This record gives sequence, C-alpha cells and structure tokens, in this order.
Amino acid sequence: MTLSSHRGGLVIFFSIFIALVLAILPMPETLQTYRLQWLTLVLIYWCLAIPERVGVGVSFLAGIMLDIVTGSLLGQHAMSLSVVAFITVKTHQRVRVFPPWQQALFVVALLLLERMLYVWVEGAIGRPGKDAGFWVAPLLGGILWPWLFIIMRDIRRRFHVS
Repeated sequence: MTLSSHRGGLVIFFSIFIALVLAILPMPETLQTYRLQWLTLVLIYWCLAIPERVGVGVSFLAGIMLDIVTGSLLGQHAMSLSVVAFITVKTHQRVRVFPPWQQALFVVALLLLERMLYVWVEGAIGRPGKDAGFWVAPLLGGILWPWLFIIMRDIRRRFHVS
C-alpha cells in the first residue's frame, strides 16, 4: 500500500467526531425526540463513498463511542450501526448511481432500521416504548440527505479523501 491510499483519515475521523458531538449537543426537551441520527447519516455517507475504508468495523467502534457518550447500554448503538453499515457496504455499488431522491428513500429505510433495532434492544431490557415523535427523525434525515451528501462529497473532494 502506498501512502496515497491512506489519504483523508483525519477528515473521516473529524466528521465522525462532529457527528458524535451533534448526538450529545443539548437540545430543548420538546425537540429531543426529533434529534437527527447524525452519526448514522455520516457513516452511511462514508460507507457509500469509500466502503473499503469505512465499513462495519469503523461503524462498530463509532457505535461503542456513541454508547459511551450517551450512556446507553454498551453495544446497543454499535449493533445497529454495524447492521446499517453492512447493508450499505453490500449495496453501495447500486445505491451510488441512484438519483438523490432515491438515495434519500434508501437512507430513510436504513435510519428506520437503526431505530427499530434500538427500540428492540430497549424493549428487551425492559425500558418503556417510544412515542410517535421518535419515528419522525428518520424522515427528517431523509429530507436532509441530499444536502448532507453534497456537503460531504465537497469535503471529500476538497481534502482528496480516497
């Protein structure tokens, strides 16, 4: 491997770090249920863009970090993010050629899957169910996806992440 094949590792790390910060950023209690799944969105982007560098392993580690910073059950986010990353990496060649609105539908499906796995684990450990507002965040993530994709692609190109 050449040195050029490892370009942009700091950009990837920094984007995941920013997504973790956005996941714990204080919000008003009324808006807390609508918090976007920033880390999942960023990981989906990197798994689509460079699946050979960001995949299940990176998603698992990012999920462990999210579990630690949010105080949730250790491995809860790690499992759901790993499943989302696996599906994204396996389908990345097909999804990358989709127009933005079809990519957004794919992203909504992944975000809903991540939420369903989260709720499944919460139910398994005996925590109460979530209200209907909990399911709005994946739809908001899908609406935001085309703009996030453009911003992340611009960052990837500007810093020559490959």
